[in-house]
Amino acid sequence: MTRPFRLGLTGSIGMGKSTTARLFAEEGIPVWDADATVHALYAKDGAAVAPLAEIFPDAIRDGAVDRDRLKTLLQSNKQALSQLESVVHPLVQAARQAFLLTHNADDLILLDIPLLYETGADKDCDAVLVITAAPDVQRTRVLARGQMTEAQLDMILARQLPDAEKRRRADFLIETFTLEQTRAEVRKLIKHLRSRHA
Repeated sequence: MTRPFRLGLTGSIGMGKSTTARLFAEEGIPVWDADATVHALYAKDGAAVAPLAEIFPDAIRDGAVDRDRLKTLLQSNKQALSQLESVVHPLVQAARQAFLLTHNADDLILLDIPLLYETGADKDCDAVLVITAAPDVQRTRVLARGQMTEAQLDMILARQLPDAEKRRRADFLIETFTLEQTRAEVRKLIKHLRSRHA
């Protein structure tokens, strides 16, 4: 294979996706993080700030995108989400392409994309790993963070492809119970992919 094997990583909120991505990084696998990319685009002098200031001037504070204000605007305006996506998605795609070029010599890379299926990014992956957990475990984990209400969680879940559908479409699945069990499964999968695509 002349380019790295691209493993897409996704999973609904509270499933353990971010922890799993960190475990891949700890094994030396280069990880591209869609959420971190968006945070950088929204930060002071980030590439998304100027174009979003034209559409949502009230969402900009101190030269950066204020995520809470943006969230409020999205809730009150039906067209706002598609306007936001028209600015952010091309910038995110450009960042992903830059990452792919930088890591062209690696044998395996991980693309951590929460809305992988929803944005069609699975088409750019050689296989997809879905991280999952029981619904009650998921809800308990998210609410324990103390950053959102049940209603906000339900709104996020309504926008995401259902876990059952993600599992159905996955090439690989890891159900997260404990950190050590997840780490062992990550190592096993890396070994499997390397032996299959050497």
